Amino acid sequence: MAKIAVIGGTGLDALEGLEIERRESISTPYGEPSAPLAYGQLAGVELLFLARHGEGHRIPPHQVNYRANICALQQVGASHIIAIAAVGGIRQGLMPGQLIIPDQLIGYTWGRAHTFFEEGSHPLVHIDFTEPYCEALRVMLLRAAEMAKLAIIPQGTYGATQGPRLESKAEIDRLERDGCDIVGMTAMPEAALARELDICYATCAIVANPAAGRAGGPLLMNEIVATLKLGMKNVRRLLEVAVGIL
Repeated sequence: MAKIAVIGGTGLDALEGLEIERRESISTPYGEPSAPLAYGQLAGVELLFLARHGEGHRIPPHQVNYRANICALQQVGASHIIAIAAVGGIRQGLMPGQLIIPDQLIGYTWGRAHTFFEEGSHPLVHIDFTEPYCEALRVMLLRAAEMAKLAIIPQGTYGATQGPRLESKAEIDRLERDGCDIVGMTAMPEAALARELDICYATCAIVANPAAGRAGGPLLMNEIVATLKLGMKNVRRLLEVAVGIL
């Protein structure tokens, strides 16, 4: 049976509806994860939950200990990770509040500890990252969206930038030329680390705002927060159905 973990991003520091049974602080060879792991049940299914940015959303994306987070989930037996991410919409037609299940990924981050394969720690392995997301888990999320009667975009390319600032218009123009449909700050190295540990990993992204230069004005954080608050209701509904069919 799959052991499912959810990593919650901006707007999902706690999972509404998760009946928490206990919390556990985990130590890893890479330090402490962002927060204690929460064990509980969602829609009657056992689930692990980890707040990527810590309790109270205090850790910026470039300082998240991604290796500790993924290693901790592996240590407790997680076989599947559903990562929730707030993103900006680059592709024309993407509207705030829409859900998208990306199938491709371009990394633009730097200076983050991005691999477990360091000298002396593991035998060197060059993982295949042709398809950065677990296709079986992506298909399951799309099926869950259909069952929940949720509109969802079935594919797209996620551009992972450094943060914590939002991007300039010129940077978004570049990402669009590169083929990115959405932009966020946490997909890398999270996705690659999960692949290195053979954990099935997929992302459910929620469009929090049009990316820079796509909104006709400045990006306002109060509007982004309001969009996420409403959109996360659909994310929670998706998760409730998804965990029951995995």
